[in-house]
Amino acid sequence: MYTTSKITDKADCDLLLSMANKEKADLDFKILSEQRQQKIYGENAVEIDADLQLADAEISATQTIINSFPDGDTKDDAVKKLTRLQYRKFLAEGRKENYGGVAYLTKEMDLARLSLELSEVGKFIDEINARKLAI
Repeated sequence: MYTTSKITDKADCDLLLSMANKEKADLDFKILSEQRQQKIYGENAVEIDADLQLADAEISATQTIINSFPDGDTKDDAVKKLTRLQYRKFLAEGRKENYGGVAYLTKEMDLARLSLELSEVGKFIDEINARKLAI
């Protein structure tokens, strides 16, 4: 509850309402933006996990090839391929941290926080409107 009794002028109410409505519009935009990012992160999480599983399988198969071949050009090519696969896995792990399940849950927390802020701004607006009517 806010101490709206301190406000004695309708012009002050209008100023407060203007500021609160701007804050509400900003929060609405932030929520929309966060929802879009969360949706993208949710879609990316599935793709990234699939990429990691594929990279692990290819690394395992390539390691088996390297272990079974004698020294020579074929083994050297397989070692180069293994290095590329390990790098691909490294990049996918980075994407997982920044755009995967962890990022999705972080966005979920951000959305919950923004929703609470929006609710509080709504309460503030309601109380200022009530005070304006009472003046």
